[in-house]
Amino acid sequence: MAKKSAPPARHAPPRFELLTLGDELLLGRTANGHLAFLGDQLARRGVQLAVNIVLPDNAEVIAAQVARSWARAKVVITTGGLGPTCDDRTREAVADALGQKLVHDKQLERAIAARFAKLGRKMTPNNLKQAWRPTGAEALPNPFGTAPGLWIEQDGKVLVMLPGPPNELEPMWVNEVLPRLARRKLVDRAEHFLQLRTASVGESALEERLQPLLAKYPDVEVAYCAHAWAVDVRLGWHGGRASAAQARQIADECRALLGDDVFTVGTDSLAEAVADLLRHDDKTLAVAESGSGGQLASVFTDLPGASKFFHGGVVCYRNGGKVIMLDIPECLLSQHGAISPEIAVAMATGAAENFVADYALSITCCAGPGACCGGKAAGTVFVGLHAPDGVWCKRLEYPGTAAAVRARAVNAALDWLRRELLRAHRAKPATPVAAPTKAAKAKKPARRK
Repeated sequence: MAKKSAPPARHAPPRFELLTLGDELLLGRTANGHLAFLGDQLARRGVQLAVNIVLPDNAEVIAAQVARSWARAKVVITTGGLGPTCDDRTREAVADALGQKLVHDKQLERAIAARFAKLGRKMTPNNLKQAWRPTGAEALPNPFGTAPGLWIEQDGKVLVMLPGPPNELEPMWVNEVLPRLARRKLVDRAEHFLQLRTASVGESALEERLQPLLAKYPDVEVAYCAHAWAVDVRLGWHGGRASAAQARQIADECRALLGDDVFTVGTDSLAEAVADLLRHDDKTLAVAESGSGGQLASVFTDLPGASKFFHGGVVCYRNGGKVIMLDIPECLLSQHGAISPEIAVAMATGAAENFVADYALSITCCAGPGACCGGKAAGTVFVGLHAPDGVWCKRLEYPGTAAAVRARAVNAALDWLRRELLRAHRAKPATPVAAPTKAAKAKKPARRK
């Protein structure tokens, strides 16, 4: 009997190491957002970071770690330390670790000078530091800053240096670095997972509901990621054990099982899901906020094209603002207090009427610390919702810091509005299609032969 041939050996994935540089990271003054962004971006393309090492602004320490990472990794990524100041030492450290010299690039100098001229600012001499690069480095354009990124290929490996500011790093990664890595087959050309985003259901409860379904598909990779306001479920097919088509089928089954608890399949935020529903039904929105301090309005104004559905918002922290800007009677505030269901309803109604909007959301809360108006405990939240067919209020209780309470209140309001928009859309009667009249039939052009 012929022996069965062994399955082909799977190649080990290339090793990626991330070095995030800066004293501010080690001192806790800045969160390590680079790891969150780049780790997620690589995971989407089939790569899991082997390690992330946070380093101080010390040239010797940086050079030593770059040398260690270069010896064991296929791709090394550094973030930060490319600016014009004395604590920006990444270029020098990398050149030292890779045995290269620094050279002054006249083209980079012209690009930096042109950016300062465009901004109408004088370029100080220390900015010329950003025009130096290791001899083997190729500059990556930075349309949002003066520090170019740098790309080095040597000994069959890649080292990428990215600037620290996220508004510079993230577009450079998406537009410059990721395509280069894909062309060299160091990352997959396309994402290899689907993501369902859910709201108002906990991580453990979500797994409990999905487990009987997902157990039937052991080849599909499943991962849960919990946020303060949502839980993501990722279905992956990397490594050939499952197919993209199979994952899409499972995603459809999960969505059918979870119903409205799923607000998107993809990466959209809860605010984007709400915005899509408002645009779809040509409806408008206004908001009124007290304890959330404008955070609810900002999630909409951060979206492109928000003016098509978002009419505006009011931040009325003190009672006088509620009276003046939302027409809330003083007697109502005196009787019930600012943090109450009656005021939440009045705020939503005032926002809808004053901004002439179909829907309105309001938030009044005691984020804490300590007791607030009317003896309400920290974490007490009232959310108001004004819709074309009525106005309602919800009371919520959240533990945690003031920032956490505000964030959860904003997302609870968004999810409530999303579900109300879905309900209203489904309740709309179907538009009947009228049968063509004799006159219309007579005007109908003859079919070409």
